[in-house]
Amino acid sequence: MSQPKVDVVLKNACSSIGEGPHWDDASKSLMYVDIKNNDVHRYNTATGQDEVRHLKDTVSLVVPRRAGGYVVGLGRRLSLLEWDTGMVSTIQEVELDSGSRFNDGKCDPKGRLWAGTMGPEVGNAKVEPEAGALYCLDVDRSIEKKVSKVHISNGLAWTDDNKTFYFIDSIPRKVFAYDFDLETGAISNKRTAVEFPPDTLDTYGVPDGMTIDTDGNLWVACYNAGAVYKFDPETGKTLQKIDIPARQTTSVCWGGKNLDELYVTCARVYMSEEEFKTKWPLAGSVFKVTGTGSKGRPAYMYEG
Repeated sequence: MSQPKVDVVLKNACSSIGEGPHWDDASKSLMYVDIKNNDVHRYNTATGQDEVRHLKDTVSLVVPRRAGGYVVGLGRRLSLLEWDTGMVSTIQEVELDSGSRFNDGKCDPKGRLWAGTMGPEVGNAKVEPEAGALYCLDVDRSIEKKVSKVHISNGLAWTDDNKTFYFIDSIPRKVFAYDFDLETGAISNKRTAVEFPPDTLDTYGVPDGMTIDTDGNLWVACYNAGAVYKFDPETGKTLQKIDIPARQTTSVCWGGKNLDELYVTCARVYMSEEEFKTKWPLAGSVFKVTGTGSKGRPAYMYEG
C-alpha cells in the first residue's frame, strides 16, 4: 500500500486555533473555524476562494442548516449565522455565569446537533477540570445535557448502523463509546473504545477532533503530536499514523468528490514567533490527505 500524500491546501489560514472542519457536499466547500480569532471560513474547493465571517466571540463549530444558514458555537451560545448578511441570532445559551465555552460539535443522522463545552483554559491543553458537558440541540431547538463533568469535549462520530456513538474527552485521553438510540437520541452503556497510555504524550499527544470511515474505523487528530491516527474501536488498536507537518493538529473530516480526501486543521497557539518560523512554519494551515485507502460518509446538517 502506498503512503498517503499530505498537501497544504490553505497555508497559515488560521492565526489561533483552526478547528471544526465540515465538508458541505452541496457546495463542495470546506467549512472551518479559527476559534480565538472569532472567524468562520468557507473554502470553495472549485474556485479556491476562502470567504471569512468575523464574529463577536470565540467560534468553535460550524454546521450547515437545512433551512439555510449555519449553526455556530459562539462562546457559550449555539447561534444561527446568516452567511450573506453576517447576522447572528442565539438559539440556546448554556452554563451562564461560567468561563466555559462551546468546543466541538456535529450533527447526528436525525439532524440533531451534539455540541460540548470546556472550562476556562489555564494553559496549553489545560483547563479547569470537569467544568464542561456534552449537550444535544434537538430539531425543535430544545437542548438537553447528555454528559456531565467533561474536561475538554471533543470529537464525535456515529457508526453506520447508528447503534454506537463515539465521544472524546481530551484530558483523560480517551475515546468513549455509548449505545445510541437513533429515534430518541438516548445514550447509555458508557465504555472506553480507545485509551491513550500515560507514557505516550510525545508520540500520541492529546486526542482532539475525530471522524469515522465507512469501515467503522476512527481517525483522530492528535494535538501536540503532529499526527492523525487511525484506530479500530473494537480492539482499541492503532491501525495507521499519518504525520502532519504542524504539531498542533486539531480535527479531521472527509471531503472531496468521493469523500476520500481527509482534511486536517491545526492550531498556532502557545508558540513563540521563533518557534513558528524555525520549527512549525505551517502551523495554522489546512491540509488535505489523499491515498489513505479509506473514505467517509456525507456529513449531516442541522434539521431544526
